[in-house]
Amino acid sequence: IKPHISKHINALFIMTLCLNHPFLKSLTQLEDTDHDYYTSKTYGPSDPMSKELWVNIDQMDKEKVKIHGILSNTHRQAARVNLSFDFPFYGHLLREVTVATGGFIYTGDVVHRMLTATQYIAPLMANFDPSLSRNSTVIYFDNGTALVVQWDHVHLQDSYNQGSFTFQATLHSDGRIVFAYKEVPVQIAKISSVNHPVKVGLSDAFVVVHKIQQIPNVRRKTIYEYHRVELLKTKITSGTAVEMMPLPTCLQFTSCTSCIESQINFNCSWCHRLNRCSSGFDRHRQDWVDNSCPDEVCVWMCFVYVLNLCAYMIDELICTAAKSTAENSTHPLHMGLILGMLLLLLVMVAIVLVTVYVYHHPSSAAGLFFIERRPSRWPAMKFRRGSGHPAYAEVEPVGQEKEGFIESEQC
Repeated sequence: IKPHISKHINALFIMTLCLNHPFLKSLTQLEDTDHDYYTSKTYGPSDPMSKELWVNIDQMDKEKVKIHGILSNTHRQAARVNLSFDFPFYGHLLREVTVATGGFIYTGDVVHRMLTATQYIAPLMANFDPSLSRNSTVIYFDNGTALVVQWDHVHLQDSYNQGSFTFQATLHSDGRIVFAYKEVPVQIAKISSVNHPVKVGLSDAFVVVHKIQQIPNVRRKTIYEYHRVELLKTKITSGTAVEMMPLPTCLQFTSCTSCIESQINFNCSWCHRLNRCSSGFDRHRQDWVDNSCPDEVCVWMCFVYVLNLCAYMIDELICTAAKSTAENSTHPLHMGLILGMLLLLLVMVAIVLVTVYVYHHPSSAAGLFFIERRPSRWPAMKFRRGSGHPAYAEVEPVGQEKEGFIESEQC
């Protein structure tokens, strides 16, 4: 090998070794993870995408950039921010979010004392206290297609000397969510969660209203979390960025055919009473259960099954009749078989018609007859611990004091 060729080969070999070194790989690491509702990509500090995903608010229209005066000077407070666009979050279109001083955005409709529990977008949820420094601010900017919220030079209340954090979350009108980090002075895993939860990711839940039998006209609202995205805290450092892309959900389908024939990560079902497609787990869970949509799904599945079975039997009858004709056979056994199958087919069709009629006319004589004789207490779905269903937690259990956020007016 000639000297100059050998020199290039050695340089290429050394470059390959360097690029495969664990330290350098961590700087440029691109991680693509599927979270059912979202896919996430993490970009290292040396990746050009990290710089591209950071929004420089200083270069934006000054009239649209707002420094929230209350959030920038208080601790554990939150303020509503109206969006100029529809933001899809877990398939639900939002026009309003709540920005909190603790490094996260609350997305729920019901504002309660423990906003950190669920329904959040958290680039870095922690015990931040902007009132500790005059340089600490909470800024947001809406350009019509994206909302950028930046926690700028904020300090941890119980670890002020660790330094200031600067990071942001960007909500795009197409449902994309970007977390970008400019200054992270310490490892996130080392941030104390004693006085405040430390989270990086997303969460959504649905609200269920319970009637209290002992107290008339009083209802209790309980929030159940049905999904959570937890990003690796070890991947979050200064100069990193995370991009989350939304995946299709059942809520996007607007017709029965497209809903039932959908091929996505979820088992979509169509509810004719609500004219809605759902997996049964979204923010409309209360409506889904109150309108007996799970029962309707079961009836519809039985109806489709019987129709398919009838079609199969008709095909069998046609084949049998054709075979008998071809053989010129009028054996009584063949005729009896054909008549028996026809009779069974008529009975099955009658059962389907009665089922559909009773379901859509429950107050009729036939409907009341079957309702009185059905097995009692058939729940659409039971939730048990460890049953494979999403973990549900009551936000405000009775007799237990909760960490609170005080909601303030929008500036």
